[in-house]
Amino acid sequence: MAAVTVGLVQINNSFSGQNYLPYSVALLQTYLQQKSRHPERFRFLPPLYKRIRIADAVEALLEADVVGFSTYVWNGRISLEIARRLKAVKPGIVIVFGGPHVPDQPEAFLRANRQIDIAVHNEGERTFLKFLEMFPARHWADLAGVSFIDEDGVFVRKPNVERVRDLDEIPSPFLEGAFDTIMAANPNESWIGLWETNRGCPFRCTFCDWGSATAAKVTKFGEERLFREVNWFAKNKIEYIFCCDANFGIQKRDVDIASYVAAIKKSTGYPVALSVQNTKNATERAYLTQKILSDAGLNKGVALSMQSVDMTTLEAIKRDNISLDTYMELQRRFTKDKVETYSDLILGLPGETYESFVRGVDQLMENGQHNRIQFNNLSILPNAEMGDPAYQAKYGMVTVESKIINIHGERVELDDDVPEVQDLVIATAATPLADWRRTRVFCWMTALLHFDKLFQIPLILTHGVSGISYRDMIEAFMAADPDRYPLIDEINAFFHAEAESIQKGGPEYVFSKEYLGIYWPADEYIFVKLTAEGRFDAFYAEAGRLLAEIVGARSAGLPMDVIEEAVKLNHALVHQPFQKTNVEVRLRYDLLDYWHKVRNGEQAPLRQTDMVIEVDRTSKPYDDFQKWCREIVWWGNKKGAYLYSPRAVEITKELAGHY
Repeated sequence: MAAVTVGLVQINNSFSGQNYLPYSVALLQTYLQQKSRHPERFRFLPPLYKRIRIADAVEALLEADVVGFSTYVWNGRISLEIARRLKAVKPGIVIVFGGPHVPDQPEAFLRANRQIDIAVHNEGERTFLKFLEMFPARHWADLAGVSFIDEDGVFVRKPNVERVRDLDEIPSPFLEGAFDTIMAANPNESWIGLWETNRGCPFRCTFCDWGSATAAKVTKFGEERLFREVNWFAKNKIEYIFCCDANFGIQKRDVDIASYVAAIKKSTGYPVALSVQNTKNATERAYLTQKILSDAGLNKGVALSMQSVDMTTLEAIKRDNISLDTYMELQRRFTKDKVETYSDLILGLPGETYESFVRGVDQLMENGQHNRIQFNNLSILPNAEMGDPAYQAKYGMVTVESKIINIHGERVELDDDVPEVQDLVIATAATPLADWRRTRVFCWMTALLHFDKLFQIPLILTHGVSGISYRDMIEAFMAADPDRYPLIDEINAFFHAEAESIQKGGPEYVFSKEYLGIYWPADEYIFVKLTAEGRFDAFYAEAGRLLAEIVGARSAGLPMDVIEEAVKLNHALVHQPFQKTNVEVRLRYDLLDYWHKVRNGEQAPLRQTDMVIEVDRTSKPYDDFQKWCREIVWWGNKKGAYLYSPRAVEITKELAGHY
């Protein structure tokens, strides 16, 4: 039998100099090497695992007889272009495409990309093995789970192959040494591990391609195998692991898996972090698994991915079988346990209005979410139900093509590259263009004031003692008089311009050459810009006056000095570079205790007593502005860790003379 040289391509994004191990294609390689009747026939080239010049990628693959591409939104276009050029210089090479980016209904895709010889649908291990074992024969009409254009130009779509029920049929690429060569050849790489403990998703959210791709049934890898893989991560000093499960915590054993990872970290120091997608409905197991990971320092916070809290919207996206009460209860429990959470909401979902979205944000904050809400723009995935033109027409969805930009990503411009793009939803029948912009501005203003903590203490205090809703205060900032509040108006104008730019196909984030040369969320960009330009005093002067005006108009009789003190305290606590002296803030109310209690979900009476808040600004000074941008604003993003840690001293009569 003729020898076959196989190239594999799984191009992933790089993050802060770190790259993902090419797990998907390694599964294909190890499956073939163990299951093939003649594994000696096949020689594998080193896999392509990160974005490089297209010409260099083509050069690296020219030896191959077959090249398999694992594709998704972050590598679809570059994979197509590499394949196109390969085919042009080596017409006899066979190109195989798989992964979630291959459409379930692929005829138009295959006719538009004739460089692709055959597409593989759903799980690829069994299909890729059978394909290679019959190579170089092209009798694909007998091959399940594929589609292609035959020699007569006829489109052929074969039924999907039956899913693997016993996942231990698939060898572990970690334990079988699939990564040994690539890791040895790239000793300076800092690797991120991709890890599966199960496959499948019982939910069918219309914006997601997970449920449609896995036909609901959840299958599992063996527990002993998983423990050995965790040992492998630790032995190879893999700091970060991204778990690919759709619902970690859905299985009873996930508590044991989380406990094992925590124990290995405690004994070896690795992995440093394990990122998981939380299960949707299993409240107690979701709580236990995330609590274990949090106590071990394996996560930066627990993700509560509500996406929306509006029932009309949840029905439209087929999440009405997922209990909101679960999320709310988890948020309360984690808050009381001092485990930080962050909530995911998606902007632009079908059925969502400006009013329902803003009401939902207010509800989450009222329920105790003061750490972070991540406001994500909705994009269309090819195999999600939302990708169906009929579905989009039903809900009046308007999309625009925009480049895929990573939050805090660098502007990487290779001289031979193609940018990846997404179909971004910028309006629906329920949220017209102007309402989408207004909603986007509300998200940024909420993030800036509350979740970046620039104005969180005054907002929490005012809400607690006056009953004025969070949304009313935030919307007042959005409607501030330009003549009386010029800096707040400037911030508003910037947010509106960015929202309009996104609707015209511009980037989702703000690129700044001056500030680290990365893409910032618009709210963080404003934080950095106010700092760089020395305008924080002006910001707090305007914000304090505006809040006092809101309170005066809606809650007569509230002592205004408490509002002024809250503004003064928050101003003093915001982390700033180039600080040479510590600060003492004198208060007549125990605002720090009040703020902490609210954030911890406790009853919080406002106590009137003379206090001194000591703010240590000098023990860890930042004399390098770029370092401050990176370590405080960027790295503190998930937790909004932008405040100094203060110390409160109550002034008693005995101590009064010392101050």
